[in-house]
Amino acid sequence: MSGQDYSKMLVAELKQELSKLGLPTSGNKSELIERLESNASEPLMISIEADLVEDESSYEAIIAKMKTQVIGPLNLGAIIAIFISLLMVSSVLVLKPAWLGFGADYDYELIDFDQSQTKIYADELVALGHPTWEGRMSGTVEEANTSAYILDRLSEMGYEAQSNEYQVPMHHVNSEPSFRLCVEGGFGLSPCDGPIGQISGSQVTIFQHRIDYVIQGFSGQSQYLFDENIPVTDLGNGTDEALWQSATGTLGYVRMDESRVSNTEMYSYAAQNDLAGIISVNKIINCGQIEGNDCVPIFKGTNYEALVSANGGSIPTDIPFVAMSKDAGDIFEALVINATEPASIELIIDVTNDEERTIYVPCGTIKGKSSEVIIAGAHHDTVYQGEGAVDDTSGVATVLEMARQLADIVNQTGQPERTIRFCTWGGEEEGLWGSRAYVSDMQNSLTNNLRLYLNFDMNHVDGDFQERGNSLTLFTNNEDDYGHIKRITDLYKEESSEIANKYDIRFSLLDGDRGTPNEMPCNSDYCPFIYELDGKTGRAVSCYGGGAWEYHTYLDTMDRFNEESLHVSGTIYGTYMRLLAYDMNA
Repeated sequence: MSGQDYSKMLVAELKQELSKLGLPTSGNKSELIERLESNASEPLMISIEADLVEDESSYEAIIAKMKTQVIGPLNLGAIIAIFISLLMVSSVLVLKPAWLGFGADYDYELIDFDQSQTKIYADELVALGHPTWEGRMSGTVEEANTSAYILDRLSEMGYEAQSNEYQVPMHHVNSEPSFRLCVEGGFGLSPCDGPIGQISGSQVTIFQHRIDYVIQGFSGQSQYLFDENIPVTDLGNGTDEALWQSATGTLGYVRMDESRVSNTEMYSYAAQNDLAGIISVNKIINCGQIEGNDCVPIFKGTNYEALVSANGGSIPTDIPFVAMSKDAGDIFEALVINATEPASIELIIDVTNDEERTIYVPCGTIKGKSSEVIIAGAHHDTVYQGEGAVDDTSGVATVLEMARQLADIVNQTGQPERTIRFCTWGGEEEGLWGSRAYVSDMQNSLTNNLRLYLNFDMNHVDGDFQERGNSLTLFTNNEDDYGHIKRITDLYKEESSEIANKYDIRFSLLDGDRGTPNEMPCNSDYCPFIYELDGKTGRAVSCYGGGAWEYHTYLDTMDRFNEESLHVSGTIYGTYMRLLAYDMNA
């Protein structure tokens, strides 16, 4: 290649020339050109040796000759010479043939993940939340605006942007709820509201929405007023079936403890026994860690199909379901459960839970030379009552920065071998609706062409390492992908040690069949890409960070956002996506 004008070549072409010469292929374009130019005046022995090994027939001829039975006296010198020649060629190429016990050799090159740009994306996403409740709940104008924002960013980067919309079952909070208790005053007038109530000495306790209680997933509506004196049944920790059967027509009160009865179980019991509503109290999760000694109320979803089944074929529309903090629950118990004269209850929950709503799956694609595709994604929806800075603004911001980096690499290097795609999912918090609908919609294409799905859901580590820990777990359901991730992490620790050394980076291989102890649990959007393809098990990688105590609460805000932690999974998985995009053997 002496006399070649390397400046006119693409990065991919430069790397191909370096590979032929047995030279390193890492670095930017100027470094690649300098390496080629400095090699131009050197002897061509390495190139010739490289051509020899790259010629498959020559390589196999050497192996065949080694295996040929020698007729006559044993020529040990010739055999030793062949071994030495072959090992010399392999060492020049840094080649590790499988028959010598080595695995394949891959050229990993870390992407330039920019954590400051990731923080900008996160701030802009949070600003799209509801003006009162702050969240980006699926099926709302806030979610629609979020999808439009993501499409705009991907289009600006050079991706072919596409908005996918799906009609799915979705509940919707229509207005601010009201949850109050009233201890009546004297004069026998039983007033709880207005000036008469104040004169009579009635005491009204107001529970603050989002802070003292939150509406739960697929809750029904209610209009229970003070004068109805709706009764309450103490259900203990929710495990006694007989108590549920005795609670027909009443509000069931559940103290959540180590038994951890799920929301789906509680709501199903309520439907089967025709309860008037459910109040669960957090007595165990993150108590004393977020807000004084309290246990903050947490939003949890429920399984829609299970509820429909428990209710005889339709979602229960008139069973409200709220979760309370421990402190608010203590007040409720004192005034209602343990009081000689129980306080009256007002519970007004204005929701719609029996209609379909539009959710969004914005995607950006750069087509490769082949139909094989790599997809990276995160869910852009949040719980309704909080910013969702960690869950999952952190994941969406990571995906956008990875997309920006991969677009720059394509601009410098040329069309990838595989198609690359970045998507974000609506409906995750209510049942993985967006990713499930997308996989169903794209079933044939994904079954035949999906190489890997990369998921980013709470891939964030809280900045308070001393108090909360610094762990971050990279996990997958495939042994080959597991090996790549570990090797890229080793490179990351070498080249980005200043960040890597701050974090306890862990690995997990969850390659069991569905339903086995070592399965990939179906608690995030990678699940449909693994288990809902026709006739095959898909491959996925994901990441979870540590210390997110504010998860699914009103306190999951940008105040504790740590964009540096996103550099770890963003760089490692972005580097793997880059490799897969350009190396069809990986």
